[in-house]
Amino acid sequence: MTLVYLVAGEASGDLLGGRLMAALRRQAPELEFAGIGGERMAAEGLHSLFPMRELSLMGLLEVLPSLRRLARRLTEAEADVLTRRPDVVVTIDAPGFTLRLARRLRRHGIKVIHYVAPQVWAWRPGRVKRIATEVDEILTLLPFEAPLFEAAGIAVRFVGHPVLESGADHGDAARFRAHHGIAATERVVLVMPGSRRGEVRRLGRIFGAALQHLATTEPGIRPVVALSAPVEHAVRAATATWSVPPILVQTPEEKADAYAAAAAGLIKSGTSSLEVALAGVPHIVGYKLNEVTARIAWLLLKVRYASLVNLLLDRMVVPEYLQSRCTPGNLADGLRGLLREPDRIAAQRAGFAEALDRLRPPAGLPSEAAATAVLKALQK
Repeated sequence: MTLVYLVAGEASGDLLGGRLMAALRRQAPELEFAGIGGERMAAEGLHSLFPMRELSLMGLLEVLPSLRRLARRLTEAEADVLTRRPDVVVTIDAPGFTLRLARRLRRHGIKVIHYVAPQVWAWRPGRVKRIATEVDEILTLLPFEAPLFEAAGIAVRFVGHPVLESGADHGDAARFRAHHGIAATERVVLVMPGSRRGEVRRLGRIFGAALQHLATTEPGIRPVVALSAPVEHAVRAATATWSVPPILVQTPEEKADAYAAAAAGLIKSGTSSLEVALAGVPHIVGYKLNEVTARIAWLLLKVRYASLVNLLLDRMVVPEYLQSRCTPGNLADGLRGLLREPDRIAAQRAGFAEALDRLRPPAGLPSEAAATAVLKALQK
């Protein structure tokens, strides 16, 4: 039996892990899987060692109260791997947990592949040297990441970005409008407040107030909020108090239909921005950290942009409203501009196409490229 042990720490990693497992099974049906994951990986047959949602934390103040529990889970994961002795461990994103685990495992001679490169290009580039001692290989999603790790002697493979497999560009706007009774004169505004509890707490109130501001000058606004399973209850609680009640969508099919129907989007920074770009949704990005975390991040960050579209193109295509600029009034003004000025929409969509073209792997789909890399590591 060839055992692949996978470790994901948040919703995006769970999605990656599920697709990777499916692609591995297509190429090597004899493989067995174990590890830590969420619903997507469970659907592919993974029995998670413990609930993945315990690892879905972000920000200094959010993590501190959970340090003891996280340390206990780290020890449990290490013990489980050493008991099972897998042929390879694939750690997926969530570097705060997964790379700590990787460091422990390599001391015992366990082969580790890390899927989704740590963002050393964004902050703390000195981490590269330490990462070289923690993993055997890195699978990168962004084309400009490989040289940074190769220079430190780490084996790297660009496998493309999984957003290309999301199906976000295959929605049906008419079906969405009919299902929710949205009139032709009403305009759908897509809202995505994040996949972590801290993000939802911070952004939910601000985004809701922004929609209230927008509705004063733009009648017929129908907000739609895309839910992420790990924070579903938090999102429902946050949106329950909005003065403009939103439509909540959760399945990939519902989300794709909502994207197709959306006239504009208010999106938190991160992969969500790429997903709606694939669907052609003109949008703005809003994000806010708590003040302590933000001050630390300001000292460490090495990039000019928060939106991945802007980072890929090295120019401002998607307007960004960060920290002190992330206010209800500013966000409402940004959305209003998209709704009123067709030229802005055309310019964004041209930028989306250019950025997304840079995310394609040399051959096949991203999950297939990642599976091929894992199988090659097993053959070695």
